[in-house]
Amino acid sequence: MFEHRDTLHKLNETLPLSEKLRFVHDVLRERFDAIERLAVALYDAETDMVRTFVDSGDVDSPLLHYEARLSESRSLADIVAKGVPRVVNDLKIFDASGHEHARRIAASGYGASYTMPMYLDGRFFGFLFFNSRRKDIFTDDVLHHLDVFGHLIALTVINDLSSVQRLLATVKTAREIAHARDCETGAHLDRMARYARLIGRALAGTDRYPLSDEFIEHLFIFAPLHDIGKIAIPDHILLKPGELDAEEIRTMRRHTTLGREIIDRMLRNFGLDDMPYVDILRNIAQSHHEAINGEGYPQGLRGEAIPIEARIVAVADVFDALTSQRPYKSAWSNDRAFVTLQELAGRMLDADCVRALIDNRTQVEEIQRRFREQPYA
Repeated sequence: MFEHRDTLHKLNETLPLSEKLRFVHDVLRERFDAIERLAVALYDAETDMVRTFVDSGDVDSPLLHYEARLSESRSLADIVAKGVPRVVNDLKIFDASGHEHARRIAASGYGASYTMPMYLDGRFFGFLFFNSRRKDIFTDDVLHHLDVFGHLIALTVINDLSSVQRLLATVKTAREIAHARDCETGAHLDRMARYARLIGRALAGTDRYPLSDEFIEHLFIFAPLHDIGKIAIPDHILLKPGELDAEEIRTMRRHTTLGREIIDRMLRNFGLDDMPYVDILRNIAQSHHEAINGEGYPQGLRGEAIPIEARIVAVADVFDALTSQRPYKSAWSNDRAFVTLQELAGRMLDADCVRALIDNRTQVEEIQRRFREQPYA
């Protein structure tokens, strides 16, 4: 009665989405060995950017840490406009396209592709790619089976992201309550989350930081929750217009450990304790005020003992605080803020993270333009 082994049993396990995708790919290749790569890219409607997320390829991904504007990629934009998949049995038709992603795919030897748009409740949220190094592989019979696998993968992606979104929906409400009590704005959180993702992507391009696209996307999602512990700080301290005394400083600093405790309780309540990458959220909340020289809090961690996600968020948060107007200060110029970051690098802030932000000034300024403060909103 129990001899049969569920072919897709690993989808029931608590695994990162990248591992689930590789597992589904292995199952698929038992029938269609010419399918050599599956990849998922997510769409950010606020910035019109399509970003690589997870990839099942058995060699280095040709599009690792890649992003592009959907509106500037005619072939992908057409898929969304038509709302149907696209079959390309000879990728040479894109040889003259000039797009970097087309050049990278061609350089990796892929000859054909099948691209499915993914939707949740009618809203487009990303693409699923099937690639083969053989041409003319996507026959009607192959496509019939790939459609089934494609929708299965899309549902798996939706399920994984929905677990995060359920948690974030509650945490976001709590966060908005917290930030209604202090001077941080929604625009600040939007900017610093994107600065964090920018730093993460820049670091991931080096040998020292083998950060996956999946890690970077979760970093982006969780970064705005760094100060969730401020919910538990009394108003007379959180909103005090003057300097805090020594006891008040000790209380304020507790927001890091309180944030970790709040997150742990929420994870237990939602049954998400073992959710992949959730330690990124825990580490951001608890360790974003640790300092490279060991003089930070709450644990006095030093150097690389501080989780990389916390080091990234610290730089993103400090930079946006410096360049934002507050009731007690005017906004600093980027030049002045960069000088201060460089002065703090190696002492309070991670030097690599500081360099990654400064070296991407054009993208920093684009984030600032797109997510400006709206004083009358």
